[in-house]
Amino acid sequence: MAIFAMERLALKWAFKKPVTSRYPFEPRVPLPHSRGKLEMPTPTCIHCKICEKKCPTDAITVDRAKKTWVIDRLRCISCGACVENCPKDSLTLSEMHNGPVVTRDREFAAAVVIADKPSPPKV
Repeated sequence: MAIFAMERLALKWAFKKPVTSRYPFEPRVPLPHSRGKLEMPTPTCIHCKICEKKCPTDAITVDRAKKTWVIDRLRCISCGACVENCPKDSLTLSEMHNGPVVTRDREFAAAVVIADKPSPPKV
């Protein structure tokens, strides 16, 4: 009978460890090699605009004159096209995912300007 089969399954599942994780109570463990959050460019970024051109969703905007790099997290799909095409390996995809995004805020990364050292006086 079907009722006895269902009861047997219900008892089996009652004493078995759950298949899913207990998310709010246990932190999420990222899978190795998963594509997560796009990290901002490192100081090696030369603002070549290749990442902007290769982004399929136009989530990245690079301004060479101001040396700024902007990403719209609502548009980014973590495809990795920008990371693969970066000539200086300035971009990376971390294994951790983005938090929930509910506003249209953009994240900015500006170039670090290092002042030239004064040359030693000539004697």
